Amino acid sequence: MPHPVPAAVMSAGLRWLLATSCGLIVANIYYAQPLAGPISASLGLSRHAAGLIVTLTQIGYGLGLLLVVPLGDIVENRRLVVGLIGSAALALAAAAAATGAAAFLAAAFLIGLGSVAVQVLVPYGAHLAPGEVRGRVVGNIMSGLILGIMLARPTASFIADAFSWHAVFACSAAVMIGLALLLRAVMPPRRPDPGLGYGTLLVSMVALVRTTPVLRQRAFTQACLFGAFSLFWATVPLLLADTFHLSQRGIALFALDGVSGAIAAPIAGRAADRGWSRAGTWLAILAVGGAFLLHAPARAARTGHSACWWPRRSCLISG
Repeated sequence: MPHPVPAAVMSAGLRWLLATSCGLIVANIYYAQPLAGPISASLGLSRHAAGLIVTLTQIGYGLGLLLVVPLGDIVENRRLVVGLIGSAALALAAAAAATGAAAFLAAAFLIGLGSVAVQVLVPYGAHLAPGEVRGRVVGNIMSGLILGIMLARPTASFIADAFSWHAVFACSAAVMIGLALLLRAVMPPRRPDPGLGYGTLLVSMVALVRTTPVLRQRAFTQACLFGAFSLFWATVPLLLADTFHLSQRGIALFALDGVSGAIAAPIAGRAADRGWSRAGTWLAILAVGGAFLLHAPARAARTGHSACWWPRRSCLISG
């Protein structure tokens, strides 16, 4: 087991620094989503291949979750976080300088891989928090993460509209360098006890999934919710540009509506502290499903096509 860090170190300032850091880091994964059109046009990618711009970043992030985040139980956490942020900064700089599709796509993969630093910071913050308010602390840190996700798209669109998509990645690279230096100076160290080796640790994750039903349930639920989230935001910028003829500024304003989702994270943290996690999970599932149902008639009204769900007779708008 890791050495416990005294709860006193979790000051309000450190809590908000962790929340801000999570937001800035996770934003790296989402900057490219509203810029898929301009980037693909600049790099010579077809509209069908434009999805790789977003997909490779997510693949890098997924592999980082599987292969890099477990190092948090082996490597001193501050050093691991700073190293990951530094690698993300290098990848962002490479994306900013890319003039060909292959170079950019490789950089996109590495941006996702380095951005898993955020998934080291969240459990790091949970370890620092006393048990009775851990849900609230994690909720506050997750608010920063969600704000980073939601603000990344409008920020990227505004910067690209004023300068170019290259400037988006160059600015983020500079921010990551500054953040790495700040965290290196401020974060209390957390040194895990010597225990399982890296290979044994990876194998133990399989046993953990097999023997922990609640983990399987939560992982499946969150995978579905995150899949729905990614499906919507990876495609809606292209839809807004092609079907609704919005500019990058218009897409940015649309994306700002999603910032309201950050309000839910501290509320969910407090609900978890009160034992309401099951009810909160079902409420989230119903909200996401309802949002997709609302989207279909809105698009049909704009395009004049029928919005039919199963069964086919239940059409809200006839084309």
